[in-house]
Formats: sequence, C-alpha cells, structure tokens
Amino acid sequence: MAIWNIKERYNLTRNNEATRGDIGVVSSSPASPTVDKIQISTTGNSTTYGNLASDAGNGGGMAGSTTRILHGGGNQGPQVNDISYKEIVSNGNFSDFGDLTQARQMIAGVASHTKAIFAGGRTPSAQNTIDFNIFASLGNSIDFGDLSVARFGLSGVQSTTRGVFPGGGNPANVIDFVTMASAGNATDFGDIGTSTAYNYFAGGSSETRGVFGGGGDPSNASIINYIEIATTGNSQDFGDLTVNRITMAAVSNSNRVCFSSGQQNTPGGPGTNVVDFVTITTTGDATDFGDATGNHGFKTAGHSNGHGGLPLGEFQRPSVTYMPGTSLTMLAATGRSLHMGGGSPNTANIDMFHIPHLGNSTNFGNLVTARAQMTACAGRTRGFCVGGEISAPNPSDQVDYIEMASQGNAADFGNLDTAHRLPGATANLTRAVNMGGTNPSTSTGDVIQYATIATVGNWSDFGNLTTGRHSAANIASPTRAVAGGGINVNNILDYVTIASTGNATDFGDLTQVRNLNASVSNATRGVCGGGNKGSSPNSSNEIDYVTIASAGNATDFGDLTVARWALGGMSNSTRGAFAGGAVPGDKDEIDFITIASTGDAADFGDLIAAAQYVSGCADSHGGLQG
Repeated sequence: MAIWNIKERYNLTRNNEATRGDIGVVSSSPASPTVDKIQISTTGNSTTYGNLASDAGNGGGMAGSTTRILHGGGNQGPQVNDISYKEIVSNGNFSDFGDLTQARQMIAGVASHTKAIFAGGRTPSAQNTIDFNIFASLGNSIDFGDLSVARFGLSGVQSTTRGVFPGGGNPANVIDFVTMASAGNATDFGDIGTSTAYNYFAGGSSETRGVFGGGGDPSNASIINYIEIATTGNSQDFGDLTVNRITMAAVSNSNRVCFSSGQQNTPGGPGTNVVDFVTITTTGDATDFGDATGNHGFKTAGHSNGHGGLPLGEFQRPSVTYMPGTSLTMLAATGRSLHMGGGSPNTANIDMFHIPHLGNSTNFGNLVTARAQMTACAGRTRGFCVGGEISAPNPSDQVDYIEMASQGNAADFGNLDTAHRLPGATANLTRAVNMGGTNPSTSTGDVIQYATIATVGNWSDFGNLTTGRHSAANIASPTRAVAGGGINVNNILDYVTIASTGNATDFGDLTQVRNLNASVSNATRGVCGGGNKGSSPNSSNEIDYVTIASAGNATDFGDLTVARWALGGMSNSTRGAFAGGAVPGDKDEIDFITIASTGDAADFGDLIAAAQYVSGCADSHGGLQG
C-alpha cells in the first residue's frame, strides 16, 4: 500500500469512517454508468460517487470488501460479462477488473473479507451460475458452483463466512447458501415467507441477520423479510418499506440496511429516488433516509464496506508501528500459489489456487518452455521456475519468472551457473537459492546457486551441499534454507544462511529415507511430505517436520491423503498444500495441512490436470507475508 493511502486510511480511522464500515455504493439504471454513495449511519441524500468502467448499470451485481468494490455483469442491449472495480474509501471512477465466466444481468453479489461471489442472473434465460473473484487480484472470475435452482433478480445477504441467496425469478421461493471459503454448489437454507414476492428484491445484513425487501408482486412489494444467517429456516416478516417498489439496491453496515431507488410496483413502472432504512436488530417498518441523486429504476445494485460484520477488526489502528508490510489489506492477498509444468508429456501449464480458500486450481498462464523435473520458489512478489528437463535426459539452465500478483505468462529471468534437472530451490524476501540437481557430468550435484529476486540476470555460485544430491525438498524461513532427503536416496538435512554465501552445514535427518518429496513452511516450522522411499512399495505418505531455527532430526507430523512422489509444495503462514505427484500414475489431488498443528492432511481440491514431476511456489511461505 502506498504511503499516501496509509495516510488517508489513518485520517479515515481518526474520523471513525472506515472502521464503521459506513460507505454504501449504489449503481444507477437504466444502462447508466453513474454510481451514488450513501453514508449509512447518518441520514440524508445520496451523493455522486463516480462512474462504472462501462455503461452496464442495468441489472449488474455488486460485491464489496472493506477496501474494494466490484460491479459485475449488466445489460448494454445484450448482457455483458464486465467486472469493474475501485478502492471504496474515495470518490472516483471504476476501472476494468476482468470478466465473469458468463455474460448475464440481474445477478446477486455477496462477499467476505477477501472474496466476491456473483450468483444467478439471466442470459436472457435464468442461470444457476455462481462465480467468484479474489478482491486483491485482478482477473477473470472463477467457477464456484451452482445454485439449486436457476433464477434471476435474486437477493444476496451474508455474514463473514456464509453467503445466502433468497428468491429470484423463475419464480422461486427457495433460499440457498454457500460457505464462502469453500467452492461448491449451494445448499438449501429454507423458503421465503408465503406472503412475500419471490424476485426483484434487495437485501443487506449484519454479521448475524439478513434483511431483504420489495419484490415483483404489486400486492406485496413493500414487504421486508429477515433470516438468521448462522441457522437455516424460512424467512420471517420484518415490516414494510415506505414505498412499494422492486429492483432496488440495498447497502448495510452492522446496524442498518438502506434500501435505495427502484421502480414503483411493477417492472416498467416509474423510477423512484426514495431511500429508506431499517435497524437490523429490531423488526418494524422502514423510515425515510433521504433521496438518491436521481430516479434510478430497473435493477440497480448496491454494496458496502460494512456489510455482514466486515468492519470488525479489519483495520489496523494507527500507531507508530503501523507499516505497509503489516497492513491487513496486504495480508488478505497472501496465499497465492502456483503449480508449474510437469510431465509426462512435459507441459508449460501454470495452475493457481489461493491457499486460504479450498477449491480446485485455475489457469494462471504458461511457462516460457514446457518442461518437467524443475523446481520452483517465490519471494513476496516474484515466483521462479528453475532448471528442469526440456527433453530427456538433458538438463536445462533456464530460469523463468512470474509476477505473482498478475496472471499471465512467465518471462525469461536468466540462467543457472550450471544446468540441472531435479534441483531444489527456495527463497526469502530478497534472494532465491537453488540446491543440488543432476546433469550428465554430476549425477548427484552438490552445487548451490543464488540470485537476487529483484534483479533479472544469471545465477551465481553460493557454495556446496554436504552431500551431492538431487530430488530433495527445500524449506525456508526468512533467514535459513534447508534441503531434505534426495538421491542418492538419503534422509540428510542440510542448511545455509540465505543472506550469506558458503557451504551447507549438517542439520539432522528426516524420519525416513526418501527423494522426490515436497516441502512447505511458515516462519518457524518446515514440513516435508511424500516422496519415493526407494523400496517397494516406493510411494510415501509420510509427513514430518523440523523447527527451522534449531538443528536436529525431523519429527513425525502425519500422513498425506494419498501416498505419492514427484509432487509440489506451497504454503502461507498457516497452511501448507501438497499438489499433484505420482504413485507412479499421475495424480491431481491437492492436500492441505495446518502447519502449526500436527495431524493428517485433508482434501483441498484438484488440479486442472493430473501431473507428476511438478513444482510449486507461493507468495507467502516461510513467514514472508509480514
């Protein structure tokens, strides 16, 4: 985060604006780019906020975090898949974010601290699609799952963990919910009360209660319903709006829901500029709040930076120790993991998944050259694909790099001092280190090489391992790199101090002799998983760990879900993920562990395609995130 943004956030916090989650944003319609802003905790008229990146306000959906707002879909004649975004705390125009998986309008948006989810809509037929985006990362939406019933004009309410989708036109009186951390199909929550219209309404929420009102039936278009988000069950009567209307927008903080604009009584009816509000914790009729900037009509959309309990604990309080590297906005972005290449045959594929959120991987881009038997590592901002085998059995000295924050293809970084396949690499914030490998002249190399992450160029000599090897696992803290196992088949652990150069020092031993294992780490603990034991059955499910700062033998941690070797490892400060591999057939499994707690791995999701001899890296392993 830039220093001027830190200062702005400091001032907002002093004024108690940002911490209240008080900003509500409402789009206009028909087919207008105009966006209004509401200060939810006060009363008064809306003010002009900015413009969308396209004139797609008719029937789009909004989803917001405490720092960023997204608008997805809409109608410019045909339906569109555009996603616009902006930083929520300051007025201004939106910019292009990416695209939905499907062009559609009349969609609903919900959001957690880190994830925006868009559900339903029409193309013009009703759809059951659920997409998601990570707020911190520009790019196209990813498939999340499906609604139980295809529908449009539905509402969305949420807590910090659950998104709930009431109603919608087909028509349907169903209420579905999803757990936002885990991709998958929606689950039945209950039904909408029988006296309430089923579609074209809007909703907001606190951390515990969702409130939605209006609807497509003139006889009951003033009715407001509510649900308790943590439980399941049918909606209940809350009260009435000040004016019968449909297709309005709603914004909320922890205390209030404001209902803005819409059309009076029926689709095609006159637009209204009415804004009214309710207090979420009580039931009763809405009260006049003020006026919107215009008579915004058919299918507006709204969201806020304070819905569903998001403001609670979100902002770091100003202090003399407040530094860019500790901002919670930055921390929310950590955990981007890349899974690279593999064979056979060799591929150039780069998969991506976000470690805090279970689910299948998605496409990130491609390597410069398809290859397998390489290694990967990453600092905070850059990831590397190092060495490998482009054509058997010859090793490569090629190093590709990727900007972790930007989806796209890898670029050439430089070359290793010595070509190697099956090497092992790791990194801290400033330096990448590659240990061992094999080539025709050294079947088990002991060479250690390094590069400065920020400077494109060739790698340099660092020193030597205690024992020549390839196919070892590599662990890092901010200060130390540890190599574990490898061929010749061994259980040896070596370490180096990353900031200096010199030969490796003996650290201890793994619990089991093996190679082609993978590793993950936080700032204090390194964990090795899987591998080839060199004896039948050769695939290992063993996971063991070391305390990186203290030399000594590894200790048993637990087991993988599937025994395998030639897999990849990725981690943030809390979770480690093990992906792909062979048993010997190719595998697509992704397992995860909580690094601080011993125990068996659990299922995370699947790779796009099964692969072995892969490698992986993440932007926040080894304590790098803070």
